[in-house]
Amino acid sequence: MQNTSSNPADPIGWHGTTILCVRRDGKVAMAGDGQVSLGQTIVKGNARKVRRIGAGGSVLAGFAGATADAFTLLERLEAKLERFPNQLERACVELAKDWRTDRYLRRLEAMMAVADKHHSYTLTGNGDVLEPEDGLIAIGSGGNFALSAARALIDIPEMGAEDIARKAMRIAAQICVYTNGNVVVETI
Repeated sequence: MQNTSSNPADPIGWHGTTILCVRRDGKVAMAGDGQVSLGQTIVKGNARKVRRIGAGGSVLAGFAGATADAFTLLERLEAKLERFPNQLERACVELAKDWRTDRYLRRLEAMMAVADKHHSYTLTGNGDVLEPEDGLIAIGSGGNFALSAARALIDIPEMGAEDIARKAMRIAAQICVYTNGNVVVETI
């Protein structure tokens, strides 16, 4: 994924991923599309950008950005979760501090969405650890499309978190050229 903005952690200018996290009725669903783009070329259609991490897979993590950078951040977050078990917020804050102050990490071009059964956060290289007030997080180039769709769908009482995530991702894939319909969804 490439970033055309002057700040690598600024989501404006990201091209290549859609990650959506939906929290509803005690359930959390995180969805990610499978498309990997290199410039204007699709190089892979079935990448896995959403993973379970932490003890027993109790945390969902999705990433947008340069793949190697995202994996570096996932490894760092897993180490923080080992150090602070069952404390997602603390692990995220500690990672954000490192990300902001470490010269190596500062250069990483990625964003993350993470969630456990109690909290959801967006993590950025600016040191942000943002918890949404409505239980919805979206990052990546198709993030705003998926977020808009999820906000419209959240009012439908019979739709669960996973149903909303899948439908919103289908909508985003129909709009964003950097998002495909090959969606991976993890739930807790």
